[in-house]
Amino acid sequence: MTKIIFMGTPDFSVPILKEVHKKYGVDLVITQPARPVGRKKVMTDPPVAVLAKLLGIEVYQPESMTTDEAYDKVKEISPDLLITAAFGQILPKRVLDLAKLGAINVHASLLPKHRGGAPIHRALINGDDKTGVTIMYMEEKLDAGNIISSAEIEIKDDDNTGSLFTKLSQLGAKLLDETMPKIIAGENDSIKQDDQEATFSPNISKSDEVIDFTLPVRDVFNHIRGLSPWPVGHTTVDGKRLKIFSAKLTDDKSEAAAGTIVGKTEDGFSVVTGDGYLINLTEVQLSGKKKSDAKNFISNNSHLIGERLGAHYDS
Repeated sequence: MTKIIFMGTPDFSVPILKEVHKKYGVDLVITQPARPVGRKKVMTDPPVAVLAKLLGIEVYQPESMTTDEAYDKVKEISPDLLITAAFGQILPKRVLDLAKLGAINVHASLLPKHRGGAPIHRALINGDDKTGVTIMYMEEKLDAGNIISSAEIEIKDDDNTGSLFTKLSQLGAKLLDETMPKIIAGENDSIKQDDQEATFSPNISKSDEVIDFTLPVRDVFNHIRGLSPWPVGHTTVDGKRLKIFSAKLTDDKSEAAAGTIVGKTEDGFSVVTGDGYLINLTEVQLSGKKKSDAKNFISNNSHLIGERLGAHYDS
């Protein structure tokens, strides 16, 4: 029987773990420690830990995989295969080398494009028309190992980060299921990545979350959906933070300054962007208030029509 250690953390990893365990069994799940969540800071396990415990799989949650303890834990299992999917930590070579058949990663992009921790967010923000999943051998250099298999999907205008996470996690589970038999049999091929074609997608920073309405309409639209439903892009209005969860493109134009709220629409309110086109905001949340559809928001705050989004604030 093939001994497998699975390493993953967020919802993206859940369908992949479920599929691997169903087909092959998983001897150990390594995931991130519980973290405080919400206003009450309740210590909460990551989704992979929750599933693993439900499945009765042993769970190990180290702060770092660089310690002797973590190395010894992996060595104790003596795995044939180490599978990672959005684990969130870089693995040292001595840990990777413990897997007899190799250590593989299920990465949510078409490598060598979008190496790094936020490939789904960045694919949307960058306006890519397609993305996908790549299964690759792991090495110490970030997401640079040989490619075993890949599969792509189209990015549609109604996609956001949430929908792409779901699509790509399901695609990743399917692709891994198709790829695993040859890996276990030692019959799979792999190809070297072209480093000259590589692009990098670092984790989203606080500054990345600010929506800039001076950009062209398509860039504003992509930025909003690339941050939805998390961490959520924001701007300011009347000195307060305004989170923007969703928006729609329009063909309408205005000569008003970029960022100006020009009026109500059937499902929200329209804002001028850098190329003069209007973007229709459809779901927002003002600081200190509940999330609401933008139509109700602007109906209750009609005095904001004519105001510009994006004033400086200290928070």
